[in-house]
Amino acid sequence: MSTTLSEVAESKTGQQTVFVLDNEPAIRDSLRCLLETERYRVETFDSPAQFLKSSGSNQAACLILDLKMPQMNGLDVLQLVVRQKPRLPTIVLTAFADTPSIVTAMRSGAINLLEKPCSDVQLLDAVREAMAQSDQQRQQASTSDNLQQKISHLTAREREILEELVTGKSVKIIGLKLGTSPNTVRNQRASILDKMGAESMADLVRMVLEGRS
Repeated sequence: MSTTLSEVAESKTGQQTVFVLDNEPAIRDSLRCLLETERYRVETFDSPAQFLKSSGSNQAACLILDLKMPQMNGLDVLQLVVRQKPRLPTIVLTAFADTPSIVTAMRSGAINLLEKPCSDVQLLDAVREAMAQSDQQRQQASTSDNLQQKISHLTAREREILEELVTGKSVKIIGLKLGTSPNTVRNQRASILDKMGAESMADLVRMVLEGRS
C-alpha cells in the first residue's frame, strides 16, 4: 500500500486536492513534488481498487490517472471513476497517445489527455483547468441541493403550481388546468414565494432555472 497524504499550508489554491493514481512509485513521487510546490494537497494511490475505496474530497479536486495499469485497464478505471465519482474531473496520462486511445478516453469522461513525458507547464495548466471545472461543478451541485431543500417544504399542490409558474403559465390558466380559482392560485403562489425565499416571480424563476442547470 502506498497511499500517502500530504498536509500543506493553505495558499491561493486553498484545500484543492489532486489525486494521483499511478502504479509507478517514481511517477507518483515526481508528481507529488511538482504539485506540492504549487501548494496543492496531494494523495497518491498505486491501485484502482485502493483509489475507488477512498472517500474523496469535500473541496475542489481532480484526478491524474495513468492509462496503463497492471491490475485493470486504464479506460475501465476511467469509466468506473465517472460512475462512482462523477464530480471528479480526470486528467489521463499515457505513454501511448494514439488516436483511438485519445478518442476513447475523452468519450469516457476524461477532460484532458497528456502524453508522457509531458512538461510541468502542461501538467499544471491541465490541473488548473480541472480545478476550475471542479469548482464549477461543486457550485452547481450546491445550488441544486439548496433548490431541492426549499422545494421539499412545499405542499404537493404548491409543487404542481411551481412547475406551471416556471413554464410561464398565468394564474388563470393554472387555475383552469388544476380546477381551482385564480384567487386560490394567487394565494398559493404567495406561499411558494415565501417558502422559497424569492422576492418576486423573476427571482423565483431564476432560482429554479439556476438550480436545474
